[in-house]
Amino acid sequence: MTKTPPPVILTGDRTTGPLHLGHYAGSLQNRVALQHTHEQYLLLADSQALTDNAHDPEKVRRNVFEVALDYLAVGVDPAVSTICVQSLLPALAELTLLYLNFVSLARLERNPTIKDEIRARGFDRDIPAGFLCYPAAQAADITAFKATLVPVGEDQAPIIEQTNEIVRRLNRQIGRDVLLEARALIPRVGRLPGVDGRSKMSKSQGNAIPLSASDGEIEEAVRRMYTDPGHLRASDPGRVEGNVVFTYLDAFDDDREAVAHLKARYQRGGLGDMALKSRLTDVLKALLGPIRERRSELKRDPDFVMDVLRKGTRKAQNLTAETMAEVREALGLFDLRAS
Repeated sequence: MTKTPPPVILTGDRTTGPLHLGHYAGSLQNRVALQHTHEQYLLLADSQALTDNAHDPEKVRRNVFEVALDYLAVGVDPAVSTICVQSLLPALAELTLLYLNFVSLARLERNPTIKDEIRARGFDRDIPAGFLCYPAAQAADITAFKATLVPVGEDQAPIIEQTNEIVRRLNRQIGRDVLLEARALIPRVGRLPGVDGRSKMSKSQGNAIPLSASDGEIEEAVRRMYTDPGHLRASDPGRVEGNVVFTYLDAFDDDREAVAHLKARYQRGGLGDMALKSRLTDVLKALLGPIRERRSELKRDPDFVMDVLRKGTRKAQNLTAETMAEVREALGLFDLRAS
């Protein structure tokens, strides 16, 4: 009896800096949980990082190692998950160029994720072409690995939708299903706000808590968190909706019953912000302490980390090249071997 192969996961991160709690809530938890039941590929997206960091390629190069450290520190097991470097997979660039012929400029500009990112970066019309083409590049990444499941934050769901549009258009052109559609796996807390409560957590906006944060940095970040400006005294009724501390407790506190009790107390009055923040501080210290220690250990053994990247990238090169060859043949592109 033939054994059914496990579903394939493709996910990754731009290498612009070490990862933070937003990445952990948005995707890393799911990656660790699913790696033993799925075939998982994690992409260190240095090519995509260059789309708005071409002025500082050293930052992008340096953070390939830093993001790899974060992956391993949170529990990604290289024995069952493949970690690879995007810029070393030439088939991804070939597929991106090919896919750009099957999507319009207007459709790229309408993508909600891209629109939000353009606004956040203040590009206006001075948009790097590579940045605007991000959805096509993401489609290349996902389809090259034959992934059917992509763990992402809620804000990235439109990218998966556009990937599937490109897949359907290519398959119609070919006349059969060569490429696979993918499904976004969005966690319970799909979008984690920054500590300022004004936008999603982001390294560039300085409102993030890195996975390597010290206890002191955690305490300072939680102290700065937005709660309810109308909750001036512990006895005042407070609002749970939009309260960043409760959002973080929902994301990271495993005692759901206790969190529900805290919400009820806060809403009717009788619970101060400092007591609430004290609980969150303890929760985050318990979560990030082991990750920080493991990261420090790994950083002292760079040869191990580099070996993980070499092996993973070699495996990914072979797989993505096979997909590119299948697409070329299916589309009937010119091939010297057929002469």
